[in-house]
Amino acid sequence: MENIKEVLQQAALDYYNGNPTMSDEQFDKLAEYGKYEEVGFSSRDNRVPHAFQMFSLQKVFSHEMNDKKPLGDYKGAVTVSPKLDGAAVSLIYVEGQLHKALTRGDGIRGLDITEHMKSLVPNSLGEFKASLLQVTGEVVAPKTIKDARNYAAGALNLKDIEEFKSRDLRFIAYGVQESWNECWSIDMSYLLKFGFDTVLSNDWTAYPDDGLVFRIDNYKDFRSLGYTSKHPRGAYALKQRNEGVITKLVDVIWNVGKSGVVAPVAILEPIDIDGALVSRATLHNMRYINDLNLEVGCLVEVIRSGEIIPRIVSRAN
Repeated sequence: MENIKEVLQQAALDYYNGNPTMSDEQFDKLAEYGKYEEVGFSSRDNRVPHAFQMFSLQKVFSHEMNDKKPLGDYKGAVTVSPKLDGAAVSLIYVEGQLHKALTRGDGIRGLDITEHMKSLVPNSLGEFKASLLQVTGEVVAPKTIKDARNYAAGALNLKDIEEFKSRDLRFIAYGVQESWNECWSIDMSYLLKFGFDTVLSNDWTAYPDDGLVFRIDNYKDFRSLGYTSKHPRGAYALKQRNEGVITKLVDVIWNVGKSGVVAPVAILEPIDIDGALVSRATLHNMRYINDLNLEVGCLVEVIRSGEIIPRIVSRAN
């Protein structure tokens, strides 16, 4: 399991450096298999604590809804908002003034990007003088920009602030702590008054997303469900599995990665997926191969997971 941990730590580091090499779905599946509990890149060097922990969201695919029932039998109001695909950021306000802006990091600590974010968010909350407030949200770039997610995440690491300001970026808020109303949706409307964009103030179709977020609106009900080590039980992200393309599994080779881990790679009969010619796909490990009942010569369904990494999701014959 140590090798899996090394792979996931490297993938997390790549993600938080703005160059993701593994999709969220792949990361979660491999983390589940390897019993990897850390959320994000765990290095604490030069990192600053968030005022409140930034949790991830439980991810549920549409075909799993009946089995998982992520909110149980909850009957109250549930909000729906886009799950924007960019870089998560926390903003810490002290006495109504912007004090710190941090990357998500490992959810406990993040890199200080205060100077970057001053050009994207309100620096003052006006007459609102709460002693401590954390606003969380996503820095996103328009879909028209190639690799918009990487473009947004990478921008946060730019040392040249003027170059950062020149990028087409937007901060869209999705959280507040400590809350000051009974319901999350009302807090979002308050953020609008302070000059923020929020996930409820627009449909944001011009920006990339990777699903929908379902959240219990009432804070008391939300908190009553509690948290796991990684995510709240009162919210989840609903995702659709990408449509796959069928091709032939020609061979399986073993590749040594940068960390020294040896992993199987599928050699495919070349196919076009979303404009990219694909001839290889990740297979993770032998258990993954056995679970899908794969063998050389069989037909397989391939997707570009996260629109980046080709992956076999099933045997097709």
